[in-house]
Amino acid sequence: MTSLRDFLFSKFPALALVFALALGVSGCSEEKQAETKEPIRPVKIARISATSHEQAAIYSGTVKARVETSLGFRVAGKIIERRVNVGDRVRPGDILARIDPTDYQLSVRTAEASLAAAETAVATADLANKRAQQLFDKSVTAKSQVEQARLNYDQAVSTRDAAISTLDQARNQVSYTELKSDREGIVTAISSDTGAVVAAGTPVATVALDNEKEVQIAVPEGDIADFRPGKTVKASFWSDHTLAIDGRVREVSGSADTQSRTFAVRISLPDNAQVLLGMTATIEAARENTRGYLAVPLSALAERNGQKIVWVVDPQTSTVSAREIRVAEFTADGVNVSSGVKPDDLVVAAGTQFMRDDLKVKLPQEESALLRPSDTVR
Repeated sequence: MTSLRDFLFSKFPALALVFALALGVSGCSEEKQAETKEPIRPVKIARISATSHEQAAIYSGTVKARVETSLGFRVAGKIIERRVNVGDRVRPGDILARIDPTDYQLSVRTAEASLAAAETAVATADLANKRAQQLFDKSVTAKSQVEQARLNYDQAVSTRDAAISTLDQARNQVSYTELKSDREGIVTAISSDTGAVVAAGTPVATVALDNEKEVQIAVPEGDIADFRPGKTVKASFWSDHTLAIDGRVREVSGSADTQSRTFAVRISLPDNAQVLLGMTATIEAARENTRGYLAVPLSALAERNGQKIVWVVDPQTSTVSAREIRVAEFTADGVNVSSGVKPDDLVVAAGTQFMRDDLKVKLPQEESALLRPSDTVR
């Protein structure tokens, strides 16, 4: 017995053809829909947290000596010898450089001759004074002649004393042709070399005391209020990451640099043989978070239409949406945000370039606990 469908198809062949085409089109549509269905994209997320009450401000600086002196000759002349190099250790009395002493040695000879002449004049005036006194005692000469002889003798003595001082000065100038260190330290710079003609006081070498070291950092105007003399900071060094010591703020500049508009702060360091002059140091100073910033990982930061955004995950629907934020500052761990997110918000921390509003996301197995149904955005 034939069925109704077979009967209709046998009587109306066109109807069978239309039915077959409809079935084929329906199957293709379902197959294409299955192929074009967007997969759930896996992402990594992070939970927004409030920054700690104390934040760490990081600054870079250079280890310097607390006392650093530029030494120069006390007389002018041509440098004929330099005996030290940068990095050499010197002690009091060590000769650093010499200038040509010829002219100053000639001045010594001239002063010696002048002194000899002055001493002869004193001896002559002394004899004349004594003879005048003897003749006056015998009533042979007038008293005025005795007084004149006495004055001549006093003048000769004064001339001799001046010649002695001139000779001492000339000898001092000869000794000044040798530049000597007056302290124990390390040569950190050479400003003038052999052959140069220098004036009195021109810096030739810089010597730094090696016993007291400190780090100088530049602090922007917005952070200078966090630094007060006596504040404890932590110093670490690029040359040895295991070396970390505590320092204290010794000096805070009273005015900003005219070009950089930053304030110079000097950090005193305790005596440590591993800390060398010229080393690069990192100063970490704690400061209070009085503005209630929220910490966001740097990888979560994205940009859309010129605005900084993060992709916030809805824990109920596992979808993401863009939210504009206001970045307050960048830190070593990420960024501090002043508005746009709340504590315990879940944001996409990796793969932000593939995000769009209402996109369904899938978390790695180890992070699925962050999206428990009980989690809600507070």
